[in-house]
Amino acid sequence: MALASIRAAKMRAFLTVLGVLIGVSSVIGMVSLITGLNNSMAQQIESLGSNVIYVSKYKPGITFGHRSSEERNRKGITYDDAEAILEHCSLIDAVSPENHYWQPGGNSAKYKGNEAMRPDLAGVLPTYQDVNGTEMAEGRFISEIDNHFRRMVCVIGDDVANALFPSLDPIGKEIFVNGRRFTVIGVTKARESMLGESMNNFVLLPYETFAKLHPWEEELWLECRTARATLIPAAIDQVTELMRRRRGVPYDKPEDFAVFTQETLMEQYRSITGAIYIAMVVISSIGLMVGGVGVMNIMLVSVTERTREIGIRKAIGARRRNIVWQFLIEAMSLSGLGGVLGIVVGLAIAFLVNATTPLPAAVSIPWVLIAFTVAVMVGLVFGIYPAYRAAKVDPIVSLRYE
Repeated sequence: MALASIRAAKMRAFLTVLGVLIGVSSVIGMVSLITGLNNSMAQQIESLGSNVIYVSKYKPGITFGHRSSEERNRKGITYDDAEAILEHCSLIDAVSPENHYWQPGGNSAKYKGNEAMRPDLAGVLPTYQDVNGTEMAEGRFISEIDNHFRRMVCVIGDDVANALFPSLDPIGKEIFVNGRRFTVIGVTKARESMLGESMNNFVLLPYETFAKLHPWEEELWLECRTARATLIPAAIDQVTELMRRRRGVPYDKPEDFAVFTQETLMEQYRSITGAIYIAMVVISSIGLMVGGVGVMNIMLVSVTERTREIGIRKAIGARRRNIVWQFLIEAMSLSGLGGVLGIVVGLAIAFLVNATTPLPAAVSIPWVLIAFTVAVMVGLVFGIYPAYRAAKVDPIVSLRYE
């Protein structure tokens, strides 16, 4: 009976559930996108290594350029810190210091008429490959000899290789990085993008070569590897205690440096997506509220239009609860239909974004079920008053209606 009533006024039913459709589709679309981003971010962070500790000047996080005066005046992490950690921290078996450089306007890498736009430029040691789990697609990685003799060689990421050498073998070719000539000795395997940003647009130089070309760049980022992931907590304590002593931090003062793991990075990311979830709930709630008001309005109109029908049903034995359930089921059918259409539209939006942009999307089955359940509940809540009005109709008055 509910479906027959909806079919009898298709356009009115569609306009009634439009609010529910918009609310549910916004939920499904945003959740699919956030789920995809979460999955992608988790894979990327896990690929950094579950047994790696990071040491830097600042804690990870988005600051939008705002740092306290204490943070701005901190000493940077140095190469001596890296050597001290490797020597005195027994649980650390490898340290990879990284020194990054960005020139005004962005770095450039050129080969004849081709150019890679704004690649990251960093100086690294051979230990970078082991600590980061870097795999080579072609050629080799930087060696101790390259570093010791400060050779003008480089390892490039997959994006740089594709931009400079679309149809050539890059190994042995000479490229210009920020105007200086380097010989390409290796190309790394491509990694998945993170938050739509490529992880393959970089040029790596031997650490000592980088230091010779950019002697003023002394602040480093350290990656410290333990033998096993289970040693991470104890290793963090060792590194933190050593760094506090080296930097002269009093026992009653907080650290003026940061020691963290991939889990810290993931927590930072979850805090960002948590705010997006809240905004999503607020937006979808407004849409569902509008849809619920529409359902209530159309059900009240339906009660008025079907007064005679209600009177006949009561006259032949229908009880109040029969009438209540008739109209409640009709209201839930309307909102449930809006929920189904909203799920279809939301998934279509998510897959369209996935197909046309670098942003990933993934279907979250629990959220699909939650969205449909909420849509049906909207019909139940907003259908109670119209159903109550229908059940109160006097059968005698109803039979004389019209």
